Amino acid sequence: MAQRGDQLDRETFSCSICLDLLKDPVTTPCGHSYCMNCIKSHWDGEDGKYSYSCPQCRKMFTLRPVLLKSTMLADLVEERKTGLQAAPADHCYAGAEDVACDFCTGRKLKAIKSCLQCLASYCEKHLHPHYESETFKKHKLVEPSTKLQENFCSRHDEVMKMFCRTDQQLICSLCSVEEHKGHDTVSAAAERAERQRELEGSRLNIQQRIQDREKDVKLLQQQAEAITLSADEAVEDSEKIFTELIRLLEKRGSDVEQQVRSQQEREVSQVRELQEKLEQEITELKRKDAELKKLSNTEVHNQFFDNYPSLAPLSQSASSIQIRPLGCFEDVTAAVSELRDKLQEVLREKRTNVSLTGTEVDVLLPQAEPKTRAGFLQYSREIKLDPNTAYTELVLSEGNRKAMLMYQQQSYSSHPDRFTDWYQVLSRESLTGRCYWEVERRGDVSVAVAYKNISRAGESYECGFGLNDKSWALECNNNRYEFWSNNVQTSVSGPGSSRVGVYLDHSAGILSFYSVSETMTLLHRVQTTFTQPLYAGLRFDWSGDSAELCKVK
Repeated sequence: MAQRGDQLDRETFSCSICLDLLKDPVTTPCGHSYCMNCIKSHWDGEDGKYSYSCPQCRKMFTLRPVLLKSTMLADLVEERKTGLQAAPADHCYAGAEDVACDFCTGRKLKAIKSCLQCLASYCEKHLHPHYESETFKKHKLVEPSTKLQENFCSRHDEVMKMFCRTDQQLICSLCSVEEHKGHDTVSAAAERAERQRELEGSRLNIQQRIQDREKDVKLLQQQAEAITLSADEAVEDSEKIFTELIRLLEKRGSDVEQQVRSQQEREVSQVRELQEKLEQEITELKRKDAELKKLSNTEVHNQFFDNYPSLAPLSQSASSIQIRPLGCFEDVTAAVSELRDKLQEVLREKRTNVSLTGTEVDVLLPQAEPKTRAGFLQYSREIKLDPNTAYTELVLSEGNRKAMLMYQQQSYSSHPDRFTDWYQVLSRESLTGRCYWEVERRGDVSVAVAYKNISRAGESYECGFGLNDKSWALECNNNRYEFWSNNVQTSVSGPGSSRVGVYLDHSAGILSFYSVSETMTLLHRVQTTFTQPLYAGLRFDWSGDSAELCKVK
């Protein structure tokens, strides 16, 4: 209703031409009021030269009226303008969900602060004494609250300024000497300060954990992107291979079907022929059985003996039909098996033997590195070398687990993944999560890991393990070790051993090399961020050098 009244008052003191509050108000002879400039401009623009009209009632004046400022109306407009400016906007008044000022009369304004000493809430106007008067300087102002009474002791009607640590509750000073006498009590401010420090410590821990988890999320995102990239490449390779296989199978499919159906016809014909002979024999046997039955039922002895010798003996027959195994398709089965074996060999060469465990995403939080060989072996992986990556003078054996440098060209087919100038080879399996494997070496061998997109062609450092930012390598020369990463050499000391253990925690960015004998000795550990799946690698220096990826299950 107040808002409606304000609107009506504003309309009363507004000019009907400019629709704003009257400025230099004047009144026409017909009784309507306008801003002086508004009505003058209106009459100046009228078409008629000898008549002037009122914009509201349209009353015509032959002569242009003389306009004089209405002093009384101007004062009323000015007073009304001041009142409108002083009146608060609707959004300043307290609503049902707001804290209202306790000192406003009539329609209450929103409180902007509450006082814990006064137990009252104040709007901006009524809060001024708390800022200006020394009496209220020490009062505690807080955000507006409707629960100020909760700060008063319900028993003693006193502000609860104490805290009982024994009972873990706020109390007043009288409570501290009565029912809480002898308890561990401190001021509420002191307890709040101590808990505030604990709270800040907890927040710091939470913020640190947030940073750690955000880092983990970023690593997992990178790992997901790397897995996606690797999967896309695998799908592309497999599509090419399976397209070739499909063409081969389609070509052989009709031949196999024709061979099977032809042999089926021959074998079934033989079975039908034997079946007819057996059915004839059954008929003959039934006839003989009927004669024997008739003779058996003869009661006169002389008839029985007379007819008995006349029965023809049964013809010789096998006791039963020997059903031989269905070997009639053995040749076809053998041919298909041979084809299957060849296809499997092609699949192995094309790296389609995908290991699900090799691509498993390890989303567990980083765990401590094992301390014993038995602990490492729980993460052991069986790894094989990829012939398509091997330098042409490397000989692979032991089911592609062993490699030896021979300085003799091998009969490898051309492949874009092959190292053309470095005596190197990569594994077929990609490595993510936590993995462990061991390498048994003879001679000068570098045990390495690398991304799949490491360069393969040429003699540049972009191809050599440890000489770029896509690979890491431990160089083993007799009983000396050197670690290489991004073409930076790091000297490594440790006991000599022909066996090197490699531990990888991909998500944690940990790569460790161990000397393995009766005990395990850490040679070198790397802490970094891996952005792609890794592949195990071997590099050789001299003819006769060899290394084998061991079975350590």
